Amino acid sequence: MFYIHWVFILAYVFIIVSIMLAVLMDNRQPAKTIAWVMVLLFMPIVGIILYVFFGRNTRKMTFISQRSLDQLSKRSMLEFVEQRQLTLPDDYRSLIQLFTNQSLALPFKDNEVEFYTDGYEFFPALLKSIASARKHIHLETYIFADDALGRLVADALISKSKEGVEVRLIYDDVGCWRVPRSLFERMRRAGVDVNAFMPVKFPAFTSKVNYRNHRKVCIVDGVEAFVGGMNIALRYVKGLYGGQLPWRDTHVRIRGGAVYALQRTFLVDWYFVDRTLVTNSKYYPPMPWRIENSCLMQVVTSSPIAKWPDIMQGYVRILLEAKNYVYMESPYFLPTEQVLFAMRTAALAGVDVRLMIPRHSDSRLLELSSMSFVTEVIEAGVKILLYEGGFNHSKLLVSDDTLCTCGSTNIDFRSFENNFEANVFIYDRTTALRMKEIFISDEQECVDFLSVNGERKRPFMHRLAESLVRVFSPLL
Repeated sequence: MFYIHWVFILAYVFIIVSIMLAVLMDNRQPAKTIAWVMVLLFMPIVGIILYVFFGRNTRKMTFISQRSLDQLSKRSMLEFVEQRQLTLPDDYRSLIQLFTNQSLALPFKDNEVEFYTDGYEFFPALLKSIASARKHIHLETYIFADDALGRLVADALISKSKEGVEVRLIYDDVGCWRVPRSLFERMRRAGVDVNAFMPVKFPAFTSKVNYRNHRKVCIVDGVEAFVGGMNIALRYVKGLYGGQLPWRDTHVRIRGGAVYALQRTFLVDWYFVDRTLVTNSKYYPPMPWRIENSCLMQVVTSSPIAKWPDIMQGYVRILLEAKNYVYMESPYFLPTEQVLFAMRTAALAGVDVRLMIPRHSDSRLLELSSMSFVTEVIEAGVKILLYEGGFNHSKLLVSDDTLCTCGSTNIDFRSFENNFEANVFIYDRTTALRMKEIFISDEQECVDFLSVNGERKRPFMHRLAESLVRVFSPLL
């Protein structure tokens, strides 16, 4: 018995040391490496389980060959090449080139944008667009709830499928863990082509539970698209806690060349989940809309398997190159060191940097962990606004009246490094000013963080809890 006891201890020590070496050899950010070492040292057994589920680095893995990616990108590249008189703005030429070089995020001109700032505006527009479909509908969402709204959207997709419209749906397996599979089976039986993103089945996919598809994209007939922060769920209309906390969010509808880029994004993900190359030119039809303007767009995606953290690098460059202001909204604030550095640097350089976060979050742990980051950027001159009009789930940024972005990316480690995300970056003064108006309108529902917390010193145990949670923020 004594011998078995020592064998167990030695085996455990060997496993711990092996995992620590693996973490070190991954050459991650030092903060994340130290966080994992602490978890493994101070959480016996549990630390190993957490690492198996959430710790393995997939950025070096290849899930799609370059040849397949080239085939999936060919049609959107042809549409890009056929653009006439494409002019890139001098102020953002390097940013556009950065996105193009990293992930073939091609810039498209002549676009029309419509903003939706709550579910009451967005879902009727989405259902109307689905109803108008004649050829194909591609929908990708993190959550597809089995509630009144989810069933309404499901019925709309089923109806179009029965009319002969091709309908493809990707939902995230972890995001829909609580959703009965009967909802998706009902759609499948009606002809909707449904796939779960990276299903988590023990033990084959346990290491990938941490890497989720957080994108919210819908493309209808290849000529109209939606992207933003809203999933398919009733709470995006009614709010949280029985309606006690109204839901504030931002989604955009796009018509124009950028739809081709969103179509490529979906079809790459479709190959990822279905191993089917969908490359027919019918998915990139001529635009029926006559749009001629200077609204230039790039659809930028990021993922844990991409070589570079594209969207995070874009945020850093925008902050460091801003001349007058950068206004941001995010439901969570657990920034990477790079984004934290860029925010502090911009603010210290005299740029008006404002960050809007909810005063009351849907996660007490995330709310607690963000406080130490908040106090740090405030010291550099960043203005923190606490949204009191409900739960603000918007993910947007606007800078210098000429650039804005909206999509699924939060300002946190998970979005920048672990999730599959999609944002549209828009280089257009008119559109940027419209987004600025949205921010200013939201600002009327806010209080300044310092006006609430400036004079009152938080208790020592509260500050200690914030600091402890901050250590593990790269893992949240």
